[in-house]
Amino acid sequence: MNRLKEHIAKSIRNYSLRELEKLFVEWKEPKFRVKQLFNGLANPHYTSFSEIITLPKSLRERLESEFTYSSLTIGNKQVSEDGTIKYLFNLQDGNAVESVLIPSEMLVEDGTPKRLTICVSTQVGCALGCKFCATASLKPKRNLTVAEIVDQFMAVQNQSEQQITNLVFMGMGEPMLNYDNVMSSVDYLTSKNTNLLTAKHITISTAGIIPGIIRMADENRPIKLAISLHATTNENRMKLMPISKKYTLKEIGDAAEYYYRKTRKPITYEYILLEGINDTDLDVQRLAKICRRVPSKVNVIPFHAIDFTHPDGFAAELKPTQLHDFQRFIAKLRMNDVTVMIRSSSGEDIDAACGQLAFSTSNQSLQK
Repeated sequence: MNRLKEHIAKSIRNYSLRELEKLFVEWKEPKFRVKQLFNGLANPHYTSFSEIITLPKSLRERLESEFTYSSLTIGNKQVSEDGTIKYLFNLQDGNAVESVLIPSEMLVEDGTPKRLTICVSTQVGCALGCKFCATASLKPKRNLTVAEIVDQFMAVQNQSEQQITNLVFMGMGEPMLNYDNVMSSVDYLTSKNTNLLTAKHITISTAGIIPGIIRMADENRPIKLAISLHATTNENRMKLMPISKKYTLKEIGDAAEYYYRKTRKPITYEYILLEGINDTDLDVQRLAKICRRVPSKVNVIPFHAIDFTHPDGFAAELKPTQLHDFQRFIAKLRMNDVTVMIRSSSGEDIDAACGQLAFSTSNQSLQK
């Protein structure tokens, strides 16, 4: 197992520019070779060191013997009727994660999507146990490395003819519980040496891990912050999201206010509408009050079935808000001057919509 962990650690994208500069000094390689390496690693069409022909053959061979080029392989690919694609990635230790590529419904003149968003995972499994989320059915195992996060993007971009424009940390796991690796992956993807994405097109979603929100504010991170709210009272939120026992709604609101004061960046609140649980007129009023604390918007999300995970107890009782009540809730929010966006159900037919990542369909055996 130690040898396997060492193998995972040797994934090339786990190493920063400075770390590789230090290594290349030891190897007596010119400093400019590191930037050539980084430029090569930023090409999603390359799959091995041998393709980075700006590097001398001897260096490519040494890198091949010392490092792993990619930390994961594609184990399965499912394509939705709406163009959404779900990828299952096999990791080097036998674990697996899923990523989703989502084309926007809005098209440009040539008929291609205006935006192409990748939803990436940050952990193997998840420990938070949110009742509406399929990933809660998987045992939490470990954080993903920087390479395993970045390589999800690289592998999907390699398969896509269109440039990925946006990235959201909304896949498996709680990003704030893997803060260092997540932010290092952001630094890698937005570095001038890779130039793969711009920070303003990256969003991190958290269930309300307050230390992460505070740290993100103190570091003035340029990426966007989304908070999974899903309830307007702490009593309801604890039923849906056990993490509320540790971080209450009031504390999350205080953290959001601190974040805005430090960064002057608006916040997105994510809100899954559930019949008879969080879709009342009182919920509208309370949610509007929350949104008035700092500039923010609400991303309203339909509840997507997680029956394939065989939920029990409270989770098995959850139902989506009926369409007319869904529309009424949104209309009343807007009457209260709340900016509302509606999350699409892209990929629902392949269990790739929001909250559905848990190795469904042909990947059922991986739940064990």
